[in-house]
Amino acid sequence: MSPTRQDSGQGNGPDGDRESGSDRSPSRSGGLDRAAAILNAFDATHRELTLGALVRRCGLPRSTTHRTAETMIRLGWLDKPREHYRIGNRLFQLSGLAPVRHELREAVLPFLQDLYGATKITVQLGIMDGTRVLIVEKITGHRPMPMLSQVGGFIPAHCSGLGRAILAYSTPAVVDAVIASGMEARTPRTITTAMGLKRELAAIPHRGWAVDHEEGNIGVSCVAAPIFDPLGEVAAALSITGPSALVRADRAGPAVRLAAAAATRAYCTRR
Repeated sequence: MSPTRQDSGQGNGPDGDRESGSDRSPSRSGGLDRAAAILNAFDATHRELTLGALVRRCGLPRSTTHRTAETMIRLGWLDKPREHYRIGNRLFQLSGLAPVRHELREAVLPFLQDLYGATKITVQLGIMDGTRVLIVEKITGHRPMPMLSQVGGFIPAHCSGLGRAILAYSTPAVVDAVIASGMEARTPRTITTAMGLKRELAAIPHRGWAVDHEEGNIGVSCVAAPIFDPLGEVAAALSITGPSALVRADRAGPAVRLAAAAATRAYCTRR
């Protein structure tokens, strides 16, 4: 995360900061903006941060970061065991009220569980968030898959089964935005051209599932299928992801497609 641009003047309002380099620019003029900057400092690879690390990642002055973080601890938004800040339980409680968790996840979860029970391979649920895929739910067993994102993490849309299953039914503007954001070559197999991606997406509706064969991680393959909302628009996708030797698209594809179809019916009924 790049540091936030800061004013060199001194604040003179109720939220003013008396130190040089205070957060009085328009983007950092209020307490909520400062709290958002602190929350955005955390991600899947930075789950706990010292004060110094938090200052570096949020871009706010040290005293402002400390003061705002202490307020957030009182509110339950942050926790601070052993001098390390981390996301607090109150935010976890509130996240359960978000529609993507309360409606989509609750409707789809039984079918994720059934799919995992049938395949014993990691199952994931994802939605588009901007030009990336946000992992909403994940079911895994004892087989370690450390390269996969955790719940709340992001994966690229262009080279993931989840992303392609969603993009195949998205508007051209959404697909073009993903292409414009850059298609990094994660492995030698990754499709990195607009024409190549669009050709791959065009094949998905015919067979009913998307495939990622070692394009995101060497040795890991994925088969995914879309989930639709009551208006017939793509809302999410579910997948199985695991070692390429175990994830065979010709065998897994029909099971993933059926699970996604059942999840769609449940989601539409729930809404």
